[in-house]
Amino acid sequence: WQKVLYERQPFPDNYVDQRFLEELRKNVHARQYRYQAVVFQSGAVVQQLCSVCVFVLTWWYMDAGMLSPQGLFGAALVSSLLGYVLFDAVDGGAGRWASGRTRWADLKSTLVFAAFTYGFSPVLKTLTESISTDTIYAMSALMLLGHLIFFDYGANAAIVSSTLSLNMAIFASVCLASRLPRALHAFVMVTFAMQMFALWPMLQKKLKARTPRCYVGVTVLFALAALAGLATVSSVGAVLFASLLLAISCLCPYCLIRLQLLKDNIHGPWDEAEIKEDLSRFL
Repeated sequence: WQKVLYERQPFPDNYVDQRFLEELRKNVHARQYRYQAVVFQSGAVVQQLCSVCVFVLTWWYMDAGMLSPQGLFGAALVSSLLGYVLFDAVDGGAGRWASGRTRWADLKSTLVFAAFTYGFSPVLKTLTESISTDTIYAMSALMLLGHLIFFDYGANAAIVSSTLSLNMAIFASVCLASRLPRALHAFVMVTFAMQMFALWPMLQKKLKARTPRCYVGVTVLFALAALAGLATVSSVGAVLFASLLLAISCLCPYCLIRLQLLKDNIHGPWDEAEIKEDLSRFL
């Protein structure tokens, strides 16, 4: 018997000899994960959950009158300036020189965004007056959930969409801002949302790529700050949120490592043929 199709042989079409399973291979493309590496990569999920938590807590404090818009705007401005300086200091300005973007261009973009947001803040305040508050809260929760689902955590997957994730977060911030007392509250809330969901992830990605130890430290401090803020509102919520963060950062990586041991993908002569030769010259 020969494994050819161009000769007639006294065997049925589905015949195979004893050598068939000699080419059997298992887990050819399986990746071997290390627990520490998986825990490190889970920091992106932890940080984004904490960002949503901090944003919702900030809105709750402003809605309850415990946080003034002037105080939040001042704190956001100072933290943005510190983050801006740190963003350039991490790589010595190499990223800025590579992109060709100047500080003057950054300042103009910031001023234009602040001016338009402040000008349209009365519209944002009255945008959803005809919609019930329960519907606003439900839409905001769904949008924030969608933001977490579509956020770019570093995975090369079709579901990842940074643009869609950011738009959903801003939409949720506009919905929640419309329930605040004044137009100034709405302006500060939308500005703070842009800082949390657009600027903060950019800084974290650069810290993760350039200074992993600093990234881990910032992630832990940020998670502790979110838990402390949540504890002032609900101790039960803080315990549940802490359990969620521990499950994502410790338990899920352990389950992934254990499940990798049970992986059993087989490859052999029954697989579809793959053309490995570069055919670009024929195109």
